[in-house]
Amino acid sequence: MFIGEYNHSLDDKGRMAIPVKFRRELQKGAVVTRGLDNCLFLYTKTEWEKLAEKLAALPISQSNSRAFSRLMLAGAMDVELDKQGRVILPEYLRQFSGIKKNLVIAGLYNRLEIWDQDLWNKYKNQTEAES
Repeated sequence: MFIGEYNHSLDDKGRMAIPVKFRRELQKGAVVTRGLDNCLFLYTKTEWEKLAEKLAALPISQSNSRAFSRLMLAGAMDVELDKQGRVILPEYLRQFSGIKKNLVIAGLYNRLEIWDQDLWNKYKNQTEAES
């Protein structure tokens, strides 16, 4: 289970350190993809397979189902942890999410969300004010 909020930064090669407490679950590989609200989603391989099956079962005749499947599946990339517990975030995903240097990793049970730090703070402040 992924929970918590962690501040990190990208290095010059686009690598992001995974919080130590999550590394064991991601050792067998992971998938990063476009998320919602301008963030990225990072799943374990097992959780990704569950989600991909659900996406494949959506009705292809409905345009919103096709659009959501494209968002999630076409934007996905397999990632592996290096020896220092880092993963590379592909350039197209960094552009999608607006991540330049500072980022926030938020644990949301079965996935991690990766946010540009400024966008996260804006989103969090707005959400807290509305709660």
